[in-house]
Amino acid sequence: MTIDVNQFGKVAVLLGGESSERQVSLWSGEAVLAALKRQGVDAYGVDPSEVNIAAYLPEHGFDRVMNSLHGGAGEDGTIQAVLDYLNIPYTGSGTLGCAVGMDKVFTKAIWQAKGLPVLQTFEMNNEADVARVAELGIFPLAVKPSADGSSVGVSKVERAEDLLAAWHNAKGKSGLVFAEPWIIGEGEYTCGILNDQALPLIRMETDLTFYDFDAKYLRDDTRYFCPCGLDEAKEQEIRALCEQAFHAVGGKGWGRVDLVLDAQGLPWLLEVNMSPGMTGHSLVPMAANAVGMDYDALCIEILKTTL
Repeated sequence: MTIDVNQFGKVAVLLGGESSERQVSLWSGEAVLAALKRQGVDAYGVDPSEVNIAAYLPEHGFDRVMNSLHGGAGEDGTIQAVLDYLNIPYTGSGTLGCAVGMDKVFTKAIWQAKGLPVLQTFEMNNEADVARVAELGIFPLAVKPSADGSSVGVSKVERAEDLLAAWHNAKGKSGLVFAEPWIIGEGEYTCGILNDQALPLIRMETDLTFYDFDAKYLRDDTRYFCPCGLDEAKEQEIRALCEQAFHAVGGKGWGRVDLVLDAQGLPWLLEVNMSPGMTGHSLVPMAANAVGMDYDALCIEILKTTL
């Protein structure tokens, strides 16, 4: 179905920002902006680190926002609350969904309360907590900051003596740090969500220790499989799980759910991304392409959720 892009009016593509994921946001936002312009949308890039968007957006007559910010205020509900106050429609989840989804510990607590499969979580608020987790002897562990994306600050820890350094590394990124068992099994998967429905699963493989920032954005040897290799019934089961997980934390419109499968093929939910990457290496565009939707069409489809 063709769409009259004039109905979008003047569109602000938010990009950049001040989070640890600023560079990824610039890559995403510039690609999205170019795609919208190719489709004839009256779109402009706006960097919240350079202007006060609470004043800038209404003063310049913007009708809606395509949010390409990652992490920090752009994804934790802060920008969403400002846009709600301004009554400017925007892509992605609302204030509450973003606030919850940005925090992995809160997200996992809600999923666990809903009976969804999550790994055991060990919060580490201080060095005493680190020592307590080390004494458990459950290795390897993944040590993560609770409120960062793009695998920023994530470490794989295989020895108790390395846990403190990993905690310091993660703590410097966002404050609250947690650990969870490192699953060795059938691999890492992701499920894009578009129009509140799951896209085909993607399985990722890398020669690095795990699917980290370099594997996601900088390396060309990361391998992506879509179809992911699971039988159809299993994939449909996991896609349904990811839809449930997305909606459980207030997800709306589009996003992404990450998970792993253990050696028995059982899924374990890891995190939800309320403002996924839209770079040349990003996963939602890859999944959309698998169902016949190219990058430009995907950007238009996401922007349509603001109507």
